[in-house]
Amino acid sequence: MLTVLLLVSVISVIAASALERMRIATRLTANTVAIDQARNYAIGAEALTVTRINALLARNSGRVTLAGGWSGRPFSLVVPGGVIRATITDRDNCFNLNGLVSRLGPDRLAARPASMAQFARLMRLIGINDQVARTVAASTADWIDSDDDQQPLGAEDSQYNGRVSGYRTGATLMGDPSELRAVSGVTAEVYAKLKPWICALPIAKPARINVNTILPEQAPLFAMLFSDSLDIGRAHALLLERPAQGFTSTNEFWRLPARNGITPDGDAEGQVAVTSQWFALKVEVELGGASLNETALIDARTNSARLVSRAWGDEA
Repeated sequence: MLTVLLLVSVISVIAASALERMRIATRLTANTVAIDQARNYAIGAEALTVTRINALLARNSGRVTLAGGWSGRPFSLVVPGGVIRATITDRDNCFNLNGLVSRLGPDRLAARPASMAQFARLMRLIGINDQVARTVAASTADWIDSDDDQQPLGAEDSQYNGRVSGYRTGATLMGDPSELRAVSGVTAEVYAKLKPWICALPIAKPARINVNTILPEQAPLFAMLFSDSLDIGRAHALLLERPAQGFTSTNEFWRLPARNGITPDGDAEGQVAVTSQWFALKVEVELGGASLNETALIDARTNSARLVSRAWGDEA
């Protein structure tokens, strides 16, 4: 009798374990199906967003303004079993880390001193120490450029190879702003301060600030185009003077700082525009208890906008 009871107990435990594994496998399968469907919905949201951006560009005839409330305002799509939320923002209004270099050939990238000075100025404007700012600006340019010539205060391979877990510089354009965390001088605190202001567009040129869409809260990006005499407060005030319908041309915009006796840096005049070439998309999908986040970059430099990159995950 004891043997029979022992066998029954063992069989019960095995059966319970098998049922639990089956339940987990069923749930995993359901989650996988839901995530796959969510990805398909997100890709559909990308296509819809590209269509909206093309319509926005066509409607404004060479200008992109905040009219219509398209920027930063999520639009929702109800789908069977869930909902999709998509948010578009102007991706021109950022400091392009890849603009710290110039492309001299297919495999040749050289540091751009004017952009290094602007990057250091941006960091000072958001409260980063001047010495740290100049070190990070030089080191980031060294990280991206394709030569081994170290900038003053910069860092090339020799500095990274000497670390406990040695590594080398990228020697190419950054694919994501998070790569900055590997650059000499960039601490967790520095990166946290910089993250809202930087981007990594796939071009070796500074981003062109759209003076029709930049928000007063983004005054540091505006102030960095000028000498250190323009502080954030004055830059914020100037942006509040923007016409309700935006500027019709960059010439009209430059008359605004000129009236206030403010002169831009030498390269700054070519770094503003009244339209946008890059857009960021954030997609959030909730479906059947599963959730999915995506970010994407849309290139609108040609007649038809197109998706150029996407990333999945909670950091999206």
